[in-house]
Amino acid sequence: MAEVVDALLRVNLVASLAILAVLLLRLPIRHRFGPEIAYGLWAAPPLAAAATIAPLKIQSSTLARPLAHLAPVSLSPGLLVLWAVGLGLAVGLMWRAQSAFLKSARAGRAGPAVVGIVAPRLVMPPDDGRYTAEERMLIRAHERAHMLRKDPRAGALIAGLQCLAWFNPLVHVAAHFARLDQELACDAAVIRQHPQARALYARTLLKTQLVAAPLPLGCYWPARSRHPLEVRVELLRRPRVDRGIEGFLLISAGIVAAAVLAWAAEPPIVFTPPPPIWALDGPDTGHMSVMLVTWPAPAAASARR
Repeated sequence: MAEVVDALLRVNLVASLAILAVLLLRLPIRHRFGPEIAYGLWAAPPLAAAATIAPLKIQSSTLARPLAHLAPVSLSPGLLVLWAVGLGLAVGLMWRAQSAFLKSARAGRAGPAVVGIVAPRLVMPPDDGRYTAEERMLIRAHERAHMLRKDPRAGALIAGLQCLAWFNPLVHVAAHFARLDQELACDAAVIRQHPQARALYARTLLKTQLVAAPLPLGCYWPARSRHPLEVRVELLRRPRVDRGIEGFLLISAGIVAAAVLAWAAEPPIVFTPPPPIWALDGPDTGHMSVMLVTWPAPAAASARR
């Protein structure tokens, strides 16, 4: 069990470094390449963390001796029990929040949102005359963008990582900003399809009230603070940035580099070669044991026939 705790701590250390890098880069990348490319940065932390538990390098014991001081320190199995208890509580709290949102949706008090992972479905606010037909069309376009981009599955991955790393505050900070960047990316996709609807889309965002309950497994328009809504409206005023291919190649190279560096930083598994076969029967004397077997003479064999 101590090895599991060691691996969990290594994964969180690498993920935290990757999260800090993304937090530093997301605004410059968004300004130069647009929100959709900036959202792709969030693939780096989970991939870098996964690289730390990928098949490790194997090194001979004679070559690995200088690196022996890098071996992980075994920790108390009690930490694994504590992590498991926290994991259960985190899952329970998210399940409770998800159930509360679904209850509000069934009562017509939630939306717009996308709910579900395998077969996501659209939750629209009640048609009480608050939204015009054009505004409801933009809302549907936004939610369809979430579905096409597989954002509900990304949201489920974010929620799962929050549960697994419940003790890491950087993971929860990353989850907040990743969901915000996800919404900004969908805003950009809608404006790309409806370039003449910037003002109407901004008014629709402002008209949409904050949801009554958080939605851990799904995608919803507003966040639980005023600042993200202001960011979304402000980005609608900026001209479209068309450097998609350049940004995609740059971000892809950066994500791959982060995963490779995380894998390369892992200490190798020490492999001790087995002893020579002649050393298995006793001390190494430099002599090999030989057993002689005598076969019957040819004449004797013929006589028996």
